Amino acid sequence: MTNMARTAEQPCDTQSGSDEVRRVITPRETELGGFVVRRSIPTREQRSLGPWIFIDHMGPADFQPGHGVNVPPHPHIGLATVTYLFDGQILHRDSLGSELVITPGAINLMVAGSGIVHSEREPAELTEQAHSMHGLQLWLALPDAEEQCAPEFHHYSADELPSDEGIKVLIGEVNGLRSPVKTFNPTLFAEARLSAGDSIQLPEYDEVGVYLLSGAANIGTQQVQPNQLVVLSRRGLSLQCSDDCHLVMLGGSSVGKRYLDWNFAASSTQRLKQAREDWKAGRFAKVPGDEDDFVPYPGSD
Repeated sequence: MTNMARTAEQPCDTQSGSDEVRRVITPRETELGGFVVRRSIPTREQRSLGPWIFIDHMGPADFQPGHGVNVPPHPHIGLATVTYLFDGQILHRDSLGSELVITPGAINLMVAGSGIVHSEREPAELTEQAHSMHGLQLWLALPDAEEQCAPEFHHYSADELPSDEGIKVLIGEVNGLRSPVKTFNPTLFAEARLSAGDSIQLPEYDEVGVYLLSGAANIGTQQVQPNQLVVLSRRGLSLQCSDDCHLVMLGGSSVGKRYLDWNFAASSTQRLKQAREDWKAGRFAKVPGDEDDFVPYPGSD
């Protein structure tokens, strides 16, 4: 949703970490449509984190009546989008005919595969009043065998996602709790709300990062500040909260190199070129109920 203009990496403050942390990424804030967006991946130094190739933190933002999130139909290929809200609502429509309001705590997984178009707007009744928005927008690269699969849409309500002792497993498995959300290769996405003094063992995947939304924490000797993504250097690490913490853990196994162009991801530049030309020529499917508007390819007349 927040990637309407381009997929080039955002300029970030990227630093080497401690013995426990390979890299500390502090995204720069970008104003987009009345709210702040922080993009931690991709950067020049960190193109992906496991299968995750795009991580945006949007908000928190407060909107006055008549204002809010309003993204017209736009296309994707070769990836799966994940939308997770802490506050607010988004009306999702796509070219498969899906129409559903995303609410806090639920997971929307839209598998683009060979190509899908969707819009993300707020319900009219929400926009008519003062309201807030806060959440994450993420992209998963699909493995080679699934890159051109038929598009799919999956919704998982908040009460379907397992939680225990402050940790909610959104995708993957943590401490024996497994999420029902569909995966294509080893993938981690978990939310934690912890109190000052709490300590947790961090999940063990090929690659793991922690994004701190609020509070203060330490991983070994590495201090973690709000709106920082820290990429771990090894397994078997723990996190200690020095203040009440709200964070997400992300990671998994890489699917290999992916090229990005606007809203498209592919293992070959030729596939990107084809998708770009298809969108310009109007060859993607329309979104039922939202057929008359669209986002042009950046630079298009």
